[in-house]
Amino acid sequence: MVRALIEVRSLTECPCRAQKSGKPQERGSALIITLLLLMLMGALSLAMVLSVNSDSMINGYYRNYRGSFYAADSGLNITRQYMLNQIEAAVPATFSSTTAPIPAGTDAVVQSHLLSAYGSNTKINTGPAKNSWNGSFQITSASLSLITAPPQPVTIKDGTGKTTGYQYTYNYTLTSQGQAQGSEQATIQDQGTLLINATLIPGAGSTASFAAWGMFIDQYNVCSGSYLVPGTISGPVFTNGGWTFGTTGSYIFTDTVGSHSTTAGYQFSSKCDSIAASSDSCTTGTCKGQSIKPTYQSGSINLAQPTVPLPPNDYSQERAVLDGKGSNTSPVTKSDLNGALLDVSGNPYPTSGASSGVFIPYTVSGSGGSTTRTFSGGGFYVEGNAAVTLSISGTSQQIYTIKQGSTTTTITVDMSANTTTVSDGSTSITISGVPVQKDPSTGAVTRDATMLYVDGSVTSLTGPHDGSGNSLPAVQDASAISVVAASNITVTGDLLYKSEPVTETQNQIPGTPADTLIPGNDHGQVLGLFTAGGNIYLSNSQSSRNLEIDASIATLSSSGGGTSGKGSLINNGAAINTLTIVGGRIQNTISNINSTTRNVYFDRRFASGGFAPPWFPSTALTGSGTDSANLSSSVQRTRWVVLSSQ
Repeated sequence: MVRALIEVRSLTECPCRAQKSGKPQERGSALIITLLLLMLMGALSLAMVLSVNSDSMINGYYRNYRGSFYAADSGLNITRQYMLNQIEAAVPATFSSTTAPIPAGTDAVVQSHLLSAYGSNTKINTGPAKNSWNGSFQITSASLSLITAPPQPVTIKDGTGKTTGYQYTYNYTLTSQGQAQGSEQATIQDQGTLLINATLIPGAGSTASFAAWGMFIDQYNVCSGSYLVPGTISGPVFTNGGWTFGTTGSYIFTDTVGSHSTTAGYQFSSKCDSIAASSDSCTTGTCKGQSIKPTYQSGSINLAQPTVPLPPNDYSQERAVLDGKGSNTSPVTKSDLNGALLDVSGNPYPTSGASSGVFIPYTVSGSGGSTTRTFSGGGFYVEGNAAVTLSISGTSQQIYTIKQGSTTTTITVDMSANTTTVSDGSTSITISGVPVQKDPSTGAVTRDATMLYVDGSVTSLTGPHDGSGNSLPAVQDASAISVVAASNITVTGDLLYKSEPVTETQNQIPGTPADTLIPGNDHGQVLGLFTAGGNIYLSNSQSSRNLEIDASIATLSSSGGGTSGKGSLINNGAAINTLTIVGGRIQNTISNINSTTRNVYFDRRFASGGFAPPWFPSTALTGSGTDSANLSSSVQRTRWVVLSSQ
C-alpha cells in the first residue's frame, strides 16, 4: 500500500517540476521563425524576379518599337530624297530651251522605280556599319503626280517674254513600315509637295543678274592665308578666284559651287594644300588625321570655270531714274539731268550742277488750277549725301524719307492710287503715275519699280521702329526697289520685307530647310543695294545688337576691290550678335563683318530666272553651245502621321 502511494506521488510531481522551468514548451520555435522568414524572402525574391522580368519585357518592347519607328521615318527621308534625285536625273544634259526639260510621265516612272527599289524589306545600314543597327523599312504604298492646277510646268519668262526657266510641283504620298528587332513594327505616312526649279542656261550665252548668286566673290586667292568662314551657304556660289577651306567647322553648300581657279585650297594647322579635288586629308606632320570635306548638296565643286565679267560702273542705274530703262551705259551729264529732272517746286536740275537736293522725273502741263504733273521716269535722284529711311503705310504705299541737313523730303508712292506725293516741309505736290521699269527695246512698262539713286553717300539706311525700338516693315508688298549710291552705303538698322518670301529657320515649313519659298508670300516685293564706287558699311544702332537686311547686296565694280578700298561689305560699327541677310552677298573682296553669327538665306525667287531687284547689275555668261539648266529643289511636307503599331 505504501509502495503504491509512493508511485502515485512520483507520477503527479514530475509535471509540476517541468512546468516551473518553462523550457520544454519553447523548444523548436526558432526553427519555425526561420522557416517563416525563408518563406517570406522567397516570396519577395519571386516577386522581384517577376517585376524585373516584366520591366525588361516592357523596355525591350518599347526599345524595339522605337527602333521600328525610327527605321520607318528614316525610310521616308531616304525615299523622299530618292524621288528628288530621280526627277532631276530625268533632265537631259542638253535640250531646247523652248521645251520643258523634265519629260512628261516622269512622275509615273519614278513612282514605279521607287516601289521596285524599296517595296521590299531594305536595311538602313550597309557597308562596314551594316551590323551596327538592325533597322529596316519597306515602302508599302507610294504615289507621285504632277499637279494640274495651275497647269504644269509653270513657265518663267523675263520682261521681254523670253523663257528663262520652268517650275514643277509634284504631290506625293509615302507609307513606310519600319522594323528593328523582333516582331514590333511601326507604320508612318508622309504627304507633301516637291518643288523643282529649272533655270535655263542658253547655249549661246546669256545675261544674268548678279542677284542670281547667293554669294559671289570676285577676288579670292587659293591658300592666301585666309579661308572661307564655315557654315551653311545658301544659293549658287562662285568666285573669279579660288576657294580655300579650313578646319574650324563644317561646310554645307545647298547649290552649285564654282571657281575660275583650277584648284581649291585646304588650310590645315601646319600647311595649305592647293589641289584639284573636292576634299582633302592631311596624312603627315602635325596636321596628320585632319580632314576637310565640304558637303555639296548639288553635286561637287566646279573648277576651271570661265570668269564672270563685272559691271564697269553704275551709269545704267543712274540713267534708270531718268528714263525707266537703264540701258544706256554712257555717262550721265548735267544736260541729261537738266532735261529730265525737276525739284518739288518745279525747278529743273541746274545746268551748272547742284550740291544737294531731291529731283524727280516728271512733266508739267497746263497752268494755274489746271496744272497736271505726270511721272516720266524710273525713280528719284538725290544730289549729295543723304540719310534714307524706307517705310510703308496701309496696303499699297511705299514711303521714302530723305534727310539732307535740315531739309527732310518725304516721297509717298501709292501703287493702288497710281500717284506719287512729294513734300519738303514747305511745298507738297501730287504727281500722276509712279516710277516704273520699262523694256529697253520696246519701252513697254514691265512693272512698278523704283530706283533711288544717291549721287554721293547714303550716310544712314534703315527701316522704321516703333516706340519700343522694335523694327517695322520697310518694304511694302509689290514694291520693287533698288538703292544705289555713287559712293558708300551705311546700313544702320533693319530693312525688313512686310512679307518674308523665304523661311529663315529649318522646319519653319515642316520638313524643309531654311530659305524655302513660303507659299503665298511672293508679292513681287524686292530690295537691292548696290554701289560700284564704294563699300557697304554696317553700323548697327539698334539696342538688340542684331541686324537683318532683306536684300541682295552688291558692292561690285571692275575697278573695285584690292587696294582701291572699294567693293566690300564691312562692319565699321559695334559688334553684331546675329547678322541675317535674306537675298545674297555679291562682293569684290571679303572683309571683316565683326558678327558672332552670320546667316545668309538665298532668296529662291532670284533662281527662277529674270526676277531680281530693278536695274540690278548684270553680267554676260559664256554659253556652252547647247542649252542646259541649273536645278534646285525643295520639299514642303503637309502631313506626317503614325498610322499603326503592333
